Order: sequence, then C-alpha cells, then structure tokens
Amino acid sequence: MKKEDYPKKVLSLDKQLTQLKDRGLVIDDDKIAKNYLKNISYFRLQGYWWEFQIDKENHKFVEGTNFNDVINLYTFDRKLRLLLFDVLERIEIALRTKLVYYPSLELGQWWFEDKNNFFVEDFFNESVNEIEKELNRTKEIFIDKHYEKYGAEHKPPAYKTLEIVSFGCLSKLYSNLNNNIGSKDRIATEFDLPNPNFLKSWLLSFNTIRNIIAHHSRLWNRKLHFPPKVLGKPNSDFINPPEDERSMYYSISCLLYVLNKISPGHSLKQKIKNLLKENEFVDLEEMGFPNEWESEALWK
Repeated sequence: MKKEDYPKKVLSLDKQLTQLKDRGLVIDDDKIAKNYLKNISYFRLQGYWWEFQIDKENHKFVEGTNFNDVINLYTFDRKLRLLLFDVLERIEIALRTKLVYYPSLELGQWWFEDKNNFFVEDFFNESVNEIEKELNRTKEIFIDKHYEKYGAEHKPPAYKTLEIVSFGCLSKLYSNLNNNIGSKDRIATEFDLPNPNFLKSWLLSFNTIRNIIAHHSRLWNRKLHFPPKVLGKPNSDFINPPEDERSMYYSISCLLYVLNKISPGHSLKQKIKNLLKENEFVDLEEMGFPNEWESEALWK
C-alpha cells in the first residue's frame, strides 16, 4: 500500500500563535509567547499542553487555559528532571564503584573481558564493542597514559575502563554476569534489594529515566514500558505496592529507596516534596501518587 505524504507544513511563529488561539488557548502577551516558542519549540511544548485539551482529536483547550499554565507545567517538569538526575548520578557512581571493586577482587581486574564470566555471549559481545568505542573515543588522559605505559594487549583494568562507560553499559555488564559469581549477589544486597533479578529490573528502569532526562524529554507523567519490579517485601522503609507500577510515583519511590541506602542523610526527598508542594496545580494522580502518599513510610 502506498504511504500518504505527510500533510503538515512548518508554521511561522505568528501562525503558531494564531492556531493556538483558534484552539482556545489564552495568550496574554504575544511577544513573550513567541519567545518561548522560538526557544523551546511548538512540538516540545505540545507534550505539556496535551493535558489541558478537552478535545484531543481536534486539539481544543479547556476553557480558560492560559499559555502560562503550559509554561508552568514545563518548568515544573524541568525542575523535577534536575532533581532526579541528581539521584541518578549518585546511583550511577555507586554502581560503577561496586562493579569495579567486588568483581575485580573476585575475578581479577580484567573480568569484563572474559566471556566465561557472562551467560549470554551476544550481550557480552555488545558490551565489549561498546567499551571499545568508548576507549577509542575518550579524551581522558588516564586512558592515554595507560596505553602509553602498558601497551594495548589488554584494555585498562576495570577501575579505569569502567569510569568511561555509560550507565546502560554498566547495567548490561551487571545483568549478564553469571549467577554463580558472588559479587552479583553482594552488589544487589548493597542496593538493599533481595536478589540480582530485582537490581537488573531496577537498573533498566533507572537507565530509561536517565535517558529521558538526558534528552530533556517530558517526564512528570510518563509511563515506563519497563517499570521496576514490584518490591513486596522491602528491607527498609518503602511504599505499599502501587496501583500502577509504570507510574512516575513508583519509579521515584524506587530511586529514593536505593538512595536512602547508598547516600543516607541526603536531602533529595525533601526537595522533591517541596517541589510538589510549590506546584499544587500539578495533577499528582496523573503521576500515580495515591491520596495518602505522604503517610507512606518512605515519604514520611
């Protein structure tokens, strides 16, 4: 079947404003609105004004919706992404540290090059290829100095090489380790999770969130395709099993649960609570938050 030609054309900023007004969006100041559209883009903001449309097929806005409402939601989402990126940075560094330390003690400093340590050869090969690319691309002096002094028969040891690979690669390396390797259980325990299958699931979800944030994409009411596995019997303060494990409420709760273990005394939970309180217009139900979420042990 022959595909249709895409019918929509790029609209000038003036025509974008006219179209939004025709659809019922209140714009108090054309100049300010045009500046936002010039620097954020119509298409990106579209993901935020979707929530304000009563007729999504014809793109009609709820009566009284103001352009400022859209910008406020966009700004809230940006602040949320920044807070969660802080959480993810700490988790990534903790994973990197543990994935260097324990397997290197148990298996030697070049464990990541030995396919016998992994149970899916294709995943092992993918990881090695990604590591090779990062080593060839990196401008880190400590990598250049290593090759200069020791040659290239081996890659630099884990404590050097794993410093330059992505969160996704770290996650894949961990998940693909053979289950009889003691380090795999040890690392899961240090993340306060019952077994490696839980950590594998949670890392996959955390990496998805990290990628969303890295691309500055909408996050606040996102539903994850690969949510963290539901933790029904936590070792520490957590939440009751969620109604929707794909919700941001559950993912944020999982992030905080791990952060409480690896960075006790952090202030990020309070910062997230403050952000939600400062933006009462945000529909917490859309994010999956239950009515009594602040009474949950994790959030107290």
